[in-house]
Amino acid sequence: MTGTASTTAARAHARSQAAAAAVANPVLPDGIAKITWAQRIPAGGYANVVLGRGTRIRFSDPAGAACGHLLLLRAEAPWERLNVADTVKVPWQAYLAHGHPLLSDQGRVLATVLADTSGHHDTLCGPTPEARGLLRLAGTKQGLEPRDIAPTVSFFRGVRVESDGTLTATGSAGAGSSVDLLAHLPVIALIANSVHPLDDRPATDLDIVAWSAPEELAATHNTDPEYQRAVQNTEQAWTAALTVEASA
Repeated sequence: MTGTASTTAARAHARSQAAAAAVANPVLPDGIAKITWAQRIPAGGYANVVLGRGTRIRFSDPAGAACGHLLLLRAEAPWERLNVADTVKVPWQAYLAHGHPLLSDQGRVLATVLADTSGHHDTLCGPTPEARGLLRLAGTKQGLEPRDIAPTVSFFRGVRVESDGTLTATGSAGAGSSVDLLAHLPVIALIANSVHPLDDRPATDLDIVAWSAPEELAATHNTDPEYQRAVQNTEQAWTAALTVEASA
């Protein structure tokens, strides 16, 4: 008879394993009253979470070699998801920075980049097969299917386009960099921490902390007309959804 042959023995074994496990948590920012979610994702790990409208999400690279592949889907209508092509095309810019919208395939803003101390991100290459596999696992836990896993944006591993069209990896910004997003609609966030297609250095921990910041929705984060139209589309959709919910 093994040490886990009975329910009592199996429970004791499971609890001993849990007690021995080292759980690492991200460093929480100072002065934030309401943290809604926080997780440290190790190399080769993934996460999935539903975040409300007006949530501020901080991705951090504590050791300097994280690579966070992110896919956003609208929580109440997951057929609407991040469209990387429009995220590049509509703002006339392939490089993520402050004020850049992450657009859905319906021309709405799922999230906006509010702050960035890294500058090393990628909208062009998408995930590796390994990262896509992790995203599929994350999506399964939200009731999604493999066909729902669309192209992603990647944080903390930069890519630049040369004059002849060649894609060149630019590495990371080093330890301690971060990027903040603001969710404009309730979203499902799927995240994989894995190597980049053009940069196969092993990944290090990726920290994510989210907190409620609805007041940020009233601020102007980008004055470009394309961004303003996308925000207007988003607000109209949100108001319409609330009207439907109120009349149900």
